[in-house]
Amino acid sequence: MPNHANEELVSQIESSNKRKYFLEKLSEKVFLFCSLLSVISLLLIIGFVFYKGTHPFFAEGYSFIEFIFGLDWVPSEDKFGILPMIVASIFATIGALIIGVPIGLFTAIFLAEIAPKSIARIISPAVQLLAGIPSVLYGVFGLAIIVPFLQNNLGLAKGQSLIAVILVLAIMMLPTIVTVAETSIRAVPKTYREGSLALGASPIGTIFKVVVPAAKSGIMAAIVLGLGRAIGETMAVILVAGNSLVLPTSLTDSVRPLTTNIALEMGYAFGTHQEMLFATGIVLFSFILILNLVLAKIGSKGGK
Repeated sequence: MPNHANEELVSQIESSNKRKYFLEKLSEKVFLFCSLLSVISLLLIIGFVFYKGTHPFFAEGYSFIEFIFGLDWVPSEDKFGILPMIVASIFATIGALIIGVPIGLFTAIFLAEIAPKSIARIISPAVQLLAGIPSVLYGVFGLAIIVPFLQNNLGLAKGQSLIAVILVLAIMMLPTIVTVAETSIRAVPKTYREGSLALGASPIGTIFKVVVPAAKSGIMAAIVLGLGRAIGETMAVILVAGNSLVLPTSLTDSVRPLTTNIALEMGYAFGTHQEMLFATGIVLFSFILILNLVLAKIGSKGGK
């Protein structure tokens, strides 16, 4: 009898181990499938956009140089130049970074290192809620508040301008930058702060010379995510940009960034016009990739 009981126990253990092994292998397959699905989806999207966007230049003989450096976008006259849109996108993104990054970083430092816990518990959730606001509402806010303010105080005939786009994008970047940067700063071990203070450094000196450099990778990730939000934004920009196809020479000029051009015309475009909008998407994709690489390079040099 004892031998029979032992055999049953061993059999149950083996059966349990087989089930666990099967579930582990099944979980691995499911995770692998999800990972491959994400990669395949990305490759399909990129492949489709590049196929449609490069077709006019390889099959129809359009000049890519004229497309990039052309000043006129008149599809009815077969003119496709996107230089004013490229310049507008670059100026808007750089301006939003100049305003949004310092404010977002200082806010994250204040919440993580300086603010009393009672205040941080109120401000942090409020900042996180800003990330959930639909982008079109930011555009409505810009159209109702920022645009009239600029128009009245700068003496502009039309408040929809590049500076309005910069301000709206900077506001939209803040929740992402603050949330991710604050999390990264809080993750720095307390021993770093204690060691710096023990060596005679001031609290502010410890923050900027020890804590912030230690959280560099997370802060750079916050900037990249905020950058992606700024570059890819469409609806809010449409409402405050003015949509003028003129090369911007000042912050008060009306502009049409790349995303706005695609959103405004893709609904009714066809043929070569539609393919040129896909080509605009390729330029936008390349623009985002280059900026991410530059920020990553800056981050690696800062770490060294």
